[in-house]
Amino acid sequence: MIEHLWSRSSAKQGRASLRQEIHRLLDALAPAEADILIVARGHLAFRPSAVSTDFQEVTQADSTRPSALSLLDADLLEDLERIDPKFDAWLQGERTQLRNRSLRIAESMLQGITSPDEAIEAAERVLTIDRVHEGAWRALMNAHHTRGERGLAIRAYNRCRAALADTVDAMPSAETQKLSYDIRGPSYHQGQPQLTPPVVTVASPAKPGVLQEPTAASSFCVDVTIMSEGTRIGVMPFRLISSSNEHASLAQGLADEIANALSQFRWMSILSSDSLDRFAADNRNEAAISRAFGLDFLLDGSVQRAADKVRVSLQLLDLRSSAQVVWARRFDCKNDDPLSLQDEIAAEVAAQIDPEIPLIEAKRSTSHKPADPTAYDLMLRAIPLIGQIEQEPFMLAGRYLAEAIDLEPDQAQSYAWYAYWHMFLAEQHWAENPAAIMEKAGVLAERATVLDPLDARGLAVSGHVRAILHRRLPEAMVLHDRALSLNPNLAMAWALSAAAHTYAGDLDEAERRNDRYKTLSPFDPHGFFFNACFVLVRLMKRDYQTAVDIGRGVIELNPSFSAAYKPYLAALGYLRRDREAASIRRRFLERDPYFTIERFLEDTPIERECDKMHYAEGLRLAGIPTAFRG
Repeated sequence: MIEHLWSRSSAKQGRASLRQEIHRLLDALAPAEADILIVARGHLAFRPSAVSTDFQEVTQADSTRPSALSLLDADLLEDLERIDPKFDAWLQGERTQLRNRSLRIAESMLQGITSPDEAIEAAERVLTIDRVHEGAWRALMNAHHTRGERGLAIRAYNRCRAALADTVDAMPSAETQKLSYDIRGPSYHQGQPQLTPPVVTVASPAKPGVLQEPTAASSFCVDVTIMSEGTRIGVMPFRLISSSNEHASLAQGLADEIANALSQFRWMSILSSDSLDRFAADNRNEAAISRAFGLDFLLDGSVQRAADKVRVSLQLLDLRSSAQVVWARRFDCKNDDPLSLQDEIAAEVAAQIDPEIPLIEAKRSTSHKPADPTAYDLMLRAIPLIGQIEQEPFMLAGRYLAEAIDLEPDQAQSYAWYAYWHMFLAEQHWAENPAAIMEKAGVLAERATVLDPLDARGLAVSGHVRAILHRRLPEAMVLHDRALSLNPNLAMAWALSAAAHTYAGDLDEAERRNDRYKTLSPFDPHGFFFNACFVLVRLMKRDYQTAVDIGRGVIELNPSFSAAYKPYLAALGYLRRDREAASIRRRFLERDPYFTIERFLEDTPIERECDKMHYAEGLRLAGIPTAFRG
């Protein structure tokens, strides 16, 4: 012992140091009032009957006591490194022996298992010890596939791929890749017909130019890039802060409702609070949860009740960044109807997390910049760029989405977002032929719904294309309502359906849907796009002052979004605010120099003639020309 701990000291100094440390150890153990330490002339040890150690438990693990291996959640004596070079060498040898023995035990438990549930648990146990064990990864993929969890099976492949890249700078073996292809099924191998993109001409009076709409890049290798089925989120059982346990059902019910609400978003994989219950009593160990389930995020929170009031505090933790808090919200409500309270909080949480996570994931993906990004990486990079409504980042977003579709031609998510991108492009009148761009948005959105008939986002975008391009408002409303029946917490669907009702002249229903959108997602990063409908509703209701107030706010949020200027200008025209109208008109025409009342009447999806004329008169009063004077 002396030569391992004080190898750089003389033998005499080493013995003196040992005696000193033994005295300090005895003093530290004295409060236990038990004979814990055995001290003899040539021997120093803990009394076996007095102590229990993780090391001892792990070394005694076997198929009858597999849970003991879960104690191997950190390196042996991880706080005792760099004490002495000889001790470090001895410690490394002990760690290797312990790891190898534990791995053999874990591997033996995995062999011969036929139950997929047991196989998942056994495979994860192996991967806790050796995260690049491809046999365990394949067992995990097979088990999820057997249970019908295709998305989780593909996610296991992506976790395997990331672990190999991070740890040994290698790709999965041919055997593992073949298994991933087999799980994907024939649609992955066959691919889909490529959509021929039109040329996009960006209208800029100061500096005209032509940008090519994004086409798929050929530099990505599909042999090693399988799209993740989405971000994996766990919902912890919420803590109850109360003097009585009689309200425990409120905390549990809320956690369950939030998990259910989140699961309606097709790109999320949700782990319920039931699966995480055992960690709730174990100091809510985020690192252990991440290792056990491979989660990306953990939603945790507390419920506090006093009299007829309830306070719910929630936090979303990024488990890949030391459990950093990336989203937080507090709800203060009356508890007169607990079930309605659970439903409403769950709806708002899901609606707000939906746009938030892609922004977080996009920052992460961009900062890491993998050499061979997956289709999911590319999609995540695109989402925040869409909302910037600036030519260069916006066009880059389109290229990312085109590449994502080229990599994975059967993933509905990429098609839905690419349709959304085309919709923005047409709304901005940045294209040479906006009608063709909107038509393509419809093709992409319909492809998304063919690939995934339960994809609410694709249905909502399809409905908007029906309304804007084809003027088929009843069909648009059917698609919007279908989207909302599939996912009543998709804020985008509420906003787009509000627009369709506005075009149809059903202003009260449009306002109700707008209000629901705002309640669900008050901080939507794409809110400037949807809030333009608020301006139009108030204009149509002849509430010009409110239209101006809202329009002013929308323009300040994103001055580049040209569609919001039009109803704002019309309201200013009716209020005879000539000076403000002149300023806003000038800014608008810089973005859309060929806009006229004539073009407005040709393009508008507004159905009732009286509404069209009312809108057009406001634009005329604001100084918009009747026709283009070339």
